[in-house]
Amino acid sequence: PESLSLYPPTMNPTRPSFVCASCARALRNATKSETTRSASTIARRKPNGSSSASDPQSQLPRWKQTPPALKMPIRLRAQPKQPVWSVNTDDETLNQAYDSFCGRVGGNKRGRDLLSEEVKWTAITHKSHSHGTQGFNDRLAYLGKRILDLQTSLALLSSPSPSNSPSFNSSEVYIHPALHGLENISQYTKLQILNHRRLSTLAIQYGLDKVIRWKPKRSDDLRASGQDSVLAHTVFSIVGALAMQQGGEVAARCARERVLQPLGLR
Repeated sequence: PESLSLYPPTMNPTRPSFVCASCARALRNATKSETTRSASTIARRKPNGSSSASDPQSQLPRWKQTPPALKMPIRLRAQPKQPVWSVNTDDETLNQAYDSFCGRVGGNKRGRDLLSEEVKWTAITHKSHSHGTQGFNDRLAYLGKRILDLQTSLALLSSPSPSNSPSFNSSEVYIHPALHGLENISQYTKLQILNHRRLSTLAIQYGLDKVIRWKPKRSDDLRASGQDSVLAHTVFSIVGALAMQQGGEVAARCARERVLQPLGLR
């Protein structure tokens, strides 16, 4: 007797019953072409990889160039009718700005020697520069602002009380010379001291406006484009960078001597 088959003679046993013959044939052809295409792509990429390794432009660090894969091949918007904006690319100009800002907070080390090359460029790079593709200083600025807030509170709390303090009644515990400094610690007072306009003026005195990397909305009106906020952000980020690489003591000293004292807070 003939053996019984589970499949009809017209049906392919290697194909499920819910897939028609035309769909199965299309899937097989697509799989073959995809395998051939991937193999040919790998073969074509080999010479390109070897040539890109010898390209000096590809050897530049991330903070000095935008990765080619993140660049648009064409510009979608028209060029604005304003002066062309350019940022500093000179290492010596950057080092001079760090020497001016940091002073001698690092002891015998100059400001240029306190931070690594990558951190020095990242600390002065705003996220508007090159759409943030070269790194930016938001996290460093967050840490630096916390340090400056703390040092401002300590300076306000330790402000000297008047020497001719009147005698106080021991029963009135809420009136005491030691509590006079508490009135200075308020959010309004700290905002007045760490005002962006004041920090921006201080940063310009140190020469940070010549080295920061950012993209203003209007290159012919920097203040309207938010220059004060960007410069204050840079001051915070440099203090945060010092804390990350030199420790809290150096960062606190920089906050007191290079930021708060020039602002009039001793």
